[in-house]
Amino acid sequence: MLIDEGLVRRLLAAQFPRWAHLPLAPVRQSGMDNATFRLGTDLSVRLPRYAHWAGQVEREHRWLPHIAPQLPLQVSEPVAKGEPGEGYPYPWSVYRWLEGDTATTEGLADPVGAARDLAGFIKALRSIDAMGGPGPEQSNAFRGVPMGDERDSVAADSLVRGKIEALKKTRLVDTDAVTEVWEAALAAPAWDRPPVWIHGDLDAGNLLTVDGRLSAVIDFGTLAVADPAVDLQPAWKFLPDPARDAFREAVDLDDATWARGRGWAVAGSLPVPDDPFFQADPARVTAALRHLDAVVEDHRRHGS
Repeated sequence: MLIDEGLVRRLLAAQFPRWAHLPLAPVRQSGMDNATFRLGTDLSVRLPRYAHWAGQVEREHRWLPHIAPQLPLQVSEPVAKGEPGEGYPYPWSVYRWLEGDTATTEGLADPVGAARDLAGFIKALRSIDAMGGPGPEQSNAFRGVPMGDERDSVAADSLVRGKIEALKKTRLVDTDAVTEVWEAALAAPAWDRPPVWIHGDLDAGNLLTVDGRLSAVIDFGTLAVADPAVDLQPAWKFLPDPARDAFREAVDLDDATWARGRGWAVAGSLPVPDDPFFQADPARVTAALRHLDAVVEDHRRHGS
């Protein structure tokens, strides 16, 4: 459905009239799962685009107040929960606006420092009491499921192998090397400790910087209590080569978890030609190929 300024204005007027007069504009880079608008100078509005993401709203309102005070970086802060209305069928949220620029690899003032800061965030997150937290489910895209699990996640074995097979025809990447990384991830011992808090989508688009330093982590829609391997993806998808070793040391996870992390990175970086995500922006293909190269090289260095 169309989620535009008019709809958001009507929702605000009906449910939160104290904010209805504030300036409203879509953010420059809205996500695929949610539409986001800046509201005034201090707030944002976030609305799920599809029914299967609606559960993210309740999860963030329930759990972010619990975990936020225990984390070393700022995180999204929900301040009000909206209800379906005005023709919009899902719950939605108003958040505190966090200042900062969307993180880029090239924009890091100190990549090694950023690696350690991000590792510190991940360690702090997984140390928080996870009793009663949500496991992998549809509304968090089954992030953190065991490697190759056939539930509807990017890391389902049949899905990954199908994408690798489709890539063989393009000759964009060494599919034999990618298959080797994937099979090593499947063969790695599973997480055998109690499940821990994971963010689930530590993409650069969900990291903010101020003056080139990491300042905040946003978009906890894939928050879950599960295997932390999925949160290692920024090692290959965000951090430059010189910072990867610092991240690996600081995040303090075993070789098997790193092998599964490489599997998640492969699963999320396969630029299948007919995928609308990659068709929409050729730069995404270039980035995905760069990520795959980094994963393959890391596997050769640490995984075999």
